[in-house]
Parts: sequence; C-alpha cells; structure tokens
Amino acid sequence: MKFGRKIAAVLGRSVFLLAFFPAGTAAADEPKITEETPYVKSPAIVVETMLKLAGVRANDFVIDLGSGDGRIVIDAARKYHARGLGIDYDPRLVKLATDNARDAGVAGSVSFQEQDIFKTDFTAASVVTMYLLPEYNLALRPRLLLLKPGTRIVSHDWGMGDWQADASVTIPVPDKPVGMRKESTIYFWVVPARIEGRWRSRVPTSKGVTDVEFDLRQSFQRFEGNATLRGRQVPLARTFLKANTISFRFTDGGETLRFQGRVSNGRIAGQLLRPGDKGHRWRALLDARS
Repeated sequence: MKFGRKIAAVLGRSVFLLAFFPAGTAAADEPKITEETPYVKSPAIVVETMLKLAGVRANDFVIDLGSGDGRIVIDAARKYHARGLGIDYDPRLVKLATDNARDAGVAGSVSFQEQDIFKTDFTAASVVTMYLLPEYNLALRPRLLLLKPGTRIVSHDWGMGDWQADASVTIPVPDKPVGMRKESTIYFWVVPARIEGRWRSRVPTSKGVTDVEFDLRQSFQRFEGNATLRGRQVPLARTFLKANTISFRFTDGGETLRFQGRVSNGRIAGQLLRPGDKGHRWRALLDARS
C-alpha cells in the first residue's frame, strides 16, 4: 500500500511514503521507508497538549519517533526539564533539530539521531511520542507493549488499532495547513504489565488459609479471569490494571475478598482486604508452565 505525496504531506512532522517488505522476509510486518515526503510542522498547541497529556516531568526521558525539527523533545527539555532523544530518517531534519536545540539552550539535555524508527532501541524511554501513519503505529505496537510497564505513549491523530487509548483529547487547531481538518486528536496509553497466565497463591478466608489459583486472560490493559479454590471456580470482578498496579475481587461463600498489588518479575505482592478486618499481606506467583 502506498500513500501519495499530497496525503502524506499533511500528516505529520516527518512522514514517509510506505511500501511493505515482501511476505516471508524477516521484517515482513514492518513498513519500509522508501522515499522522503514533504515535512509539515506540528502546531504548538498539539505539542503542548501531547506533553501535558503524557504528564512529562523532570525525571522523564522522552523519545520522539519521527522527530522533524525536534520541537517535542526541545519543549520537553525547555518547559519540563526532561531529557530527550529524537529519531528521524532525514539527515537534514536531524541537523535542523540539533541546531534548534542549541539555539533553545537545551543541547545538553537532548540529542537527535538519523535512524530508521524500526531499528531504533527506545527501551530507555519513559515517554514515547509519535506522529506516524496508522500502519507505522501498528507495526511498532508489539515493541511498545514490551516496554517497561508504566511507560507512557502519546500519538498525534492516529490510534493503535484495537489497543484502545487510556485517554484521548480533541483540540481545535486553527493554524493547520489548508485542506486539513482544523482539529487534532491526541491519544494516550500507559504500557501495562504482562499478567496473562496462571498464578498460585494462599489466601486467608473465613474458612481458613486456602490455596487459590488465578487464571488471568489479558487484552492490553484489560483482563478477566477466574479464581479456583476448594475445587470450584468463581469469576473475578472489578478488574483493574494500570502499569504494574492490579486490583480485582471475588466472592467466596458470601464473603467478598478484595485484592490489590503490584506486578513484578512473575510475582504479585500487595494487600488482601476482607470485611471487618485491617487487611493481610498477599502475594501470588506466576506458574512457569502457564
């Protein structure tokens, strides 16, 4: 599939004409950058909204994929004192962004690299920003989901398919180029911990300490599942997952048990709340066979 120059020109900071690797090659799922297209600046209101929605702060490392003139990472450094890295395929834009960072007085906090975004290591990011075509977002999605839980991702105008955004905002952008709609939608995600599988735990209940097995089924930041105890299954309710924070509950013989905890390296540790008591420490371990 290819996009014409007129369409691609109005889509972003540094957007490229697409072709796909032939089926059967090692990189069959990644769009291939074959030709540079005209460059269009992101309006200042869009940049400001992206950084605010991501909650950028001084201890963040912002990586911008398709960084153009560098304005996102430059503003992240100038306004929020964050560090930043911009990745762009066009060496002229990399030089422009580098010059802009020096002129803005943030050259010591940000840098820019000429690189293919599909070959970029962005695992060090706490915030990833993008203004890419939908096919690019979907091709990058598997790698984004492998980032550290809690990493924030912001995309201008394009979503991530069936990975629904945790938040989005549509803003008026009156200074967009002629022919474009005069508004933009900014999408925001938080990378969730990976919790799919079978977890084993021992839980204090009104009938004594009981072995419990949790079978969790995950779809991005949403999950469902069952608890198996004393030979029967009960469904989990009010499931919640954000970054590595998890909570859920189930009812056992009229008693509702509420679990909350943090996920780390195949372990969940937190607190179990039962009616009428002060809570108990609780943990679960991921079954390596699941």
